[in-house]
Amino acid sequence: MKFTEKGIANLKPRADRFEVWETNDHGKGSLGVRVFPSGKRSWVFMYKFQGKARRMTLGQYPAMSVAEAHKRHAEAVQALEDGRDPGAAHVEARQDARAALTVSQLADEYLEKWAKARKRSWREDEQMLQREILPAFGHLKAKDVRRRDVLRLLDGIVARGAPIRANRTLALLRKMFNFAISRDIVEHSPCTAVKAPAPEHRKDRLLSEAEIRAFWQSLEASRGAEGSQIAISDRMRLALKLQLVTAQRIGEVISLRWDEINGDWWTIPADKAKNKLAHRVPLSPLALEILEQARALADGGVYVFPSPRGDKPMGVAAASQAIRDNLTAFGIAPFTPHDLRRTAASHMTGIGISRLTVSKILNHAEQGITAVYDRHSYDAEKRQALEAWGRKLEALTQGRHGADIISFIQAGPIQA
Repeated sequence: MKFTEKGIANLKPRADRFEVWETNDHGKGSLGVRVFPSGKRSWVFMYKFQGKARRMTLGQYPAMSVAEAHKRHAEAVQALEDGRDPGAAHVEARQDARAALTVSQLADEYLEKWAKARKRSWREDEQMLQREILPAFGHLKAKDVRRRDVLRLLDGIVARGAPIRANRTLALLRKMFNFAISRDIVEHSPCTAVKAPAPEHRKDRLLSEAEIRAFWQSLEASRGAEGSQIAISDRMRLALKLQLVTAQRIGEVISLRWDEINGDWWTIPADKAKNKLAHRVPLSPLALEILEQARALADGGVYVFPSPRGDKPMGVAAASQAIRDNLTAFGIAPFTPHDLRRTAASHMTGIGISRLTVSKILNHAEQGITAVYDRHSYDAEKRQALEAWGRKLEALTQGRHGADIISFIQAGPIQA
């Protein structure tokens, strides 16, 4: 018989397994269908190699159509004509498929061999993998993930009202599958040609003087207060204030160790700095006052802002969550910890501090030949700038306005 879709579908199961073979010009053919009592059907290929009769399963019907079975059969016949055993290649391919990494295994390898070595924020990747990606297709072989799987995942995240989260998930997936390509784990990325689900807004949020005042005074009002509307721990309150005062990254602030402080200097080690360069931050009197308050809460550990769950620092995500949870009590528009850093930088330039000095405070990496030859530390300029910024913050939080703020800034060092 000549195999057709209708003919295969109409084969009735029997009490015992049986096989039907497709005939050709040479009589009984080598492409067959094996029909099981359960009704399951599979394609089989019978052939001889080096004088020995062999057979191999090509695939299951209807997952493999008649046309696809003919194609696979033709490939097997061509292998025989080339002097190769098609069954051996098939077994090898099946072994490779069984050994192929799942997405869950790929995620582990990505974290261990790429993210942990290169990203201070690798725990954020780990969290997103656990919450968004692995529940969706962690069980699939990485090589079997398709573009439609990615789109379905992203659409679901958008549908629950988190479009920017969907963007971040896509970025992580793209990075992980590019890593997989570089390690010869997969040949193609399912993220190719997938566009970010939501438009990204330019990041230009900064707090006004009135918002800084409201934020700071709300934090102060929560200090050790019973029944306060601000649901935030004293350590987190101090960490957020220190970020605004020093203009450093929240990850560097939240993971601050006591041994990084030497007098009125904070040295951020190279392995924590984003640009992998050690960074000296002069501590203004206001920053030192905050650290003294943190020391009063110290429990003998190495971290200035320890987590309540073990000997480790609080998490960056916890800082973001603390702000989100208290926006109503702050009475200001939504912002993030990074916006506090931007706010400090913008207000420093607003009181006449040069952009170069602010860039040095922010520890931005410089490009070009000038950066190679300029070895000036800018320590004096950074200290002058951060002390002026500290005076402005104190003026704002004391309720001063306009010219009164300027005169207060110019009056000299604030008192701790």
